[in-house]
Amino acid sequence: MRQRFHIDFVKNSKIFFCVSLGIMLVCLVLNIFVIPTRVDIQFTGGTIVKYSYSGNLDEKKISDAAQKATKETVSFTFSENLASSDSNNHMVSLEFTNSKAISVDEQDEVTEALTKAFPKNNFKVEESSSVDASKGANFFYKCLAAVILAAVLIIGYIAVRFKKIGGLSAGVMAVVALVHDLIIVYFVFAMFNMSLDDNFIAVLLMILGYSVNDTIVIYDRIRENRRKMGPKATTAEVTNASINQCFTRTICTSITTIAAIGSVLVVSLIFNIDSIISFALPMMIGLVSGCYSSICIATPLWVMWKNHSDKKKAEKGKKGSKKAAKESKKDAEKA
Repeated sequence: MRQRFHIDFVKNSKIFFCVSLGIMLVCLVLNIFVIPTRVDIQFTGGTIVKYSYSGNLDEKKISDAAQKATKETVSFTFSENLASSDSNNHMVSLEFTNSKAISVDEQDEVTEALTKAFPKNNFKVEESSSVDASKGANFFYKCLAAVILAAVLIIGYIAVRFKKIGGLSAGVMAVVALVHDLIIVYFVFAMFNMSLDDNFIAVLLMILGYSVNDTIVIYDRIRENRRKMGPKATTAEVTNASINQCFTRTICTSITTIAAIGSVLVVSLIFNIDSIISFALPMMIGLVSGCYSSICIATPLWVMWKNHSDKKKAEKGKKGSKKAAKESKKDAEKA
């Protein structure tokens, strides 16, 4: 493959690591002190009741009227009701985040309070869903298990396929890069104040597949170049040549995918479709992170691991040679 440029990714690896750690540190501070993480009732348990209504109303007045009708903690989300065929073109979602499903009587009390407070705005229940806290926790653990199982299978696959270049270490470093991407996706949800829900798990699993694909392409090129460049070429030289050969392909593929997801995001923003926004935005940023981590995190980390491993083997070999020399000297003296 013809190379138009050459970037020393291994030499600049510390810069890449510092950039990633810096972004994570800033997001962590904001997450702890400014923007706390929101967890959907799918994981924590609780109830969501969605109402549609007509006309334009002050959102604070709606929130106050609904909150007065219940002793539970309620969070509110306002949006456009695109599915409505009548005058009820607005939507408000009430999320009861008390880790337990509220009763039908309590829901009726809230509905009655909104109807009395705004009699001309035709408040009506569009959807109501409840999740028990134990079921929500069980669902979360199953999702977490799916992510961990995927990571283990990825390590096993890479370990077998790339055995000639140290497959196990390559697999571990690929998963480290994936963890980097998953953390970035988590912070996207946190920074944009989006609840961690089934969309979060879906994005994580998709990023796992997408990011590791880029990493495998680079590993495959490293394996080929190791054979072509011979044993005299260092691991860093082989890796830099391989990344630069794959660079254009990786960037073009990423841009194409990001453009497709970006168009979905734009449409969802125009029509204010929250369920699509909470998938498309983290997915798009996750794709950028996946491309970055494959090139700048996974392979440089693997080179560091490989160099450290080779150094230990060399030291062990020297110690063995010295020990053998001493033993042969002793044997000669005895003789």
